[in-house]
Amino acid sequence: MIACTFENGNNASLRHVVVDAIVTKDKQILLIKRATHLSNGDKWATPGGFLDRDETCEQAVKREVKEETGLDVKSVKLFKIIDNPNRKNENRQNIAFVYQIEFEGEVKVQESEVAEARWFDFDKLPDEADFAFDHFEIIREFYKHS
Repeated sequence: MIACTFENGNNASLRHVVVDAIVTKDKQILLIKRATHLSNGDKWATPGGFLDRDETCEQAVKREVKEETGLDVKSVKLFKIIDNPNRKNENRQNIAFVYQIEFEGEVKVQESEVAEARWFDFDKLPDEADFAFDHFEIIREFYKHS
């Protein structure tokens, strides 16, 4: 949570905004293994991260995909918004904008944030316990709708 004091002196606890990218090709999904020093480190996740000041969610998802995978995003399509304050394995109550993206280029891992990036067949994902946050559920829901 973000502790905030408004101009009128009122205090509030605000929630973070994050973006996540569903990157697919040929019945496979690209997952990243989060660097050990990050929250939920050493777990598989979809590429993504926090929205920076002065950027849109679409700009943020393009930036995060580039930073974490080296891929250039050609197009984005909003898949869903997750605003559940009780998300699995989440202590900040992040609000997530989840995008399906089209990309070009080759995967090049940014080692400061990502330990590994790997393509997985839709039916051969890592075990649910090996996923960060609620990303396993997000992927499962995506497959139901695709």
